[in-house]
Amino acid sequence: MSAFFRKRKLRYPLIALLLLGLAAAILISSRSEWIAGIFVLLFGIAFAAAWVIEKKTYEATEQHIETLSYRMKKVGEEALLEMPIGILLVNEEFDIEWANPYMTSTLEYDSLIGESLFSLSEDFLPLTTSNEATETTITLGDRKYRVYYRVNDRLFYLFDITEQVEIETLYYADRTVIGILFIDNYDELSQGMDDQTRSNLNSLVTSLINDWGAKHGIFVKRVQSDRFMAIFNESILKELEKSKFAILDDIREVTSKDNLALTLSIGVGAGSASLVELGSMAQSGLDLVLGRGGDQVAIKNPSGKVKFYGGKTNPVEKRTRVRARVISHALRDLIQESDQVFIMGHKMPDMDAIGAAVGVAKMAAMNKVKGSIVLDFDEYDRSVMRLMKEIEEDEVLFNQFITPEEAIATMTDNSLLVIVDTHKPSMVIDERLLQRMERVVIIDHHRRGEEFITNTMLVYMEPYASSTAELVTELIEYQPKHEKLSMLEATAMLAGIIVDTKSFTLRTGARTFEAASYLRANGADTVLVQRLLKEDMETYLERAKIVETVEFVADGIAIAKGEPGKIYSPVLIAQTADILLTMKDVNASFVIAERGENGVGISARSLGEVNVQLIMENLGGGGHLTNAATQLSDATVQEAVELLKNAIEEHYEGGQTE
Repeated sequence: MSAFFRKRKLRYPLIALLLLGLAAAILISSRSEWIAGIFVLLFGIAFAAAWVIEKKTYEATEQHIETLSYRMKKVGEEALLEMPIGILLVNEEFDIEWANPYMTSTLEYDSLIGESLFSLSEDFLPLTTSNEATETTITLGDRKYRVYYRVNDRLFYLFDITEQVEIETLYYADRTVIGILFIDNYDELSQGMDDQTRSNLNSLVTSLINDWGAKHGIFVKRVQSDRFMAIFNESILKELEKSKFAILDDIREVTSKDNLALTLSIGVGAGSASLVELGSMAQSGLDLVLGRGGDQVAIKNPSGKVKFYGGKTNPVEKRTRVRARVISHALRDLIQESDQVFIMGHKMPDMDAIGAAVGVAKMAAMNKVKGSIVLDFDEYDRSVMRLMKEIEEDEVLFNQFITPEEAIATMTDNSLLVIVDTHKPSMVIDERLLQRMERVVIIDHHRRGEEFITNTMLVYMEPYASSTAELVTELIEYQPKHEKLSMLEATAMLAGIIVDTKSFTLRTGARTFEAASYLRANGADTVLVQRLLKEDMETYLERAKIVETVEFVADGIAIAKGEPGKIYSPVLIAQTADILLTMKDVNASFVIAERGENGVGISARSLGEVNVQLIMENLGGGGHLTNAATQLSDATVQEAVELLKNAIEEHYEGGQTE
């Protein structure tokens, strides 16, 4: 009982009242003794009653508190011994000194005393080794427990949450997932078909997708000729991930028997209770897949994380040039509405970036608008050096090249910024221009990654194209013919195509040759291109030294590395990867070398059997199915080799996460 209650302070006012009553009786007796007598009698009765009531109240309260204290002690003992809460008391060595009966019976031990805490479960270790962790979830037997740890008392409380976990698992497994399925190239393939052939193709595709849906318990509805809607749940999604979305291979293999090049792209939205958000994520995932060339699956969730599956084939070249004409006309309108056009490529621009930038600047001139190419003159690829020397001799063309600071100083709200050969904000020469420009256009031939420049007015991304220079060449063909391409401009663009196609041997389609033919007809000098692409003996010997280090980490996968502490140019690394790919029994090549302040670079190449893009994306890079790269800022060459080996192993185990 509290000391405050034991003092019984209520009696002090009663004693004071008694004294005041006596004083009042004395005063009254001086006037009338019999009135004073009555007053004293009544006052005495009232005071005695108050005194008795106070005493009885005190005694009753004291008895109640003692009873409550006993009951609380009893409840505490019962809670300690009977309630379904596990309690463990350990010593400094984390051996169990005491355990309540519930804990002992649950674990089916005769006695837990003397047992090591970690012999029950290693999951206790984070609580005992961390100064911050005070709770965790562990598994004992077939039960799940939420564990709270009182460090000072070395006391563990264990609450059984098995049913709660099961309910949560059921909830998450039953959450709705929305998928959008898109048949790649359906319109183009079906255009030249007669009604019966087109009907047979429709029936084949619909049958394959409906059978797939019925097999996995998915509701599938065809909403357009080339588009399906799929509704399922997350438990089904996990099954599909285990099979790596086999429907992609089924569609490709079955249609290929009829000499059709149909592939399937799927965007999936998962992890949200909102159907609107799921639909939006599914469409966003599909857009991402189509930007990467199709024939794959992108699974998006609210956290922004994306999983990719598939991507085993190269993007199919589009035979129609309708999109190129539409994009060219849209770009023409944007240029004509602008007071000036700025063109910017990626950091350390290569031949393709410079050639494409020169082509876009020419488009601006064709529309009688000033075009300026943003370039950091201290940072560009060594292979571009000869081209820049040629450009310096052409005063009109060279004056179009400006620094980022000059661009920032002259830009206005009505200026247009065209990004070429990249779509990642972190890769552009100067991000400040992106942040200040409201009117932005992207022209790129790389597969789209999760990192993407937002709030663009126009995006022209075609992963099937050999190079950005090829795309720009096609756009130029539909521009006003106020000016013609000069020899040097056409040569720069042709050099970009030749470099990216390895002299028309990789990623080369019919439209690549058409673009090269157009440039040749406009004066492109193939002899000058060869002169620009010549290399010195020192570079050749450096490549040979890297090739000597090659090792095979899997069937057909070769890894070579540069000398630690030595800086290599990115072009040299890429050329070495290309050379390795020409060797017998090499299906994919990876070359790792230091790149100075940029850390360690990895250049990856393949013949199509291995998707090097997914492997590089797993290390923070990107590119194409057969041509990709990444940079590791905080790693040595040997550490990069180990990271690459792990990424290759993960790639063969299943889907890739971006």
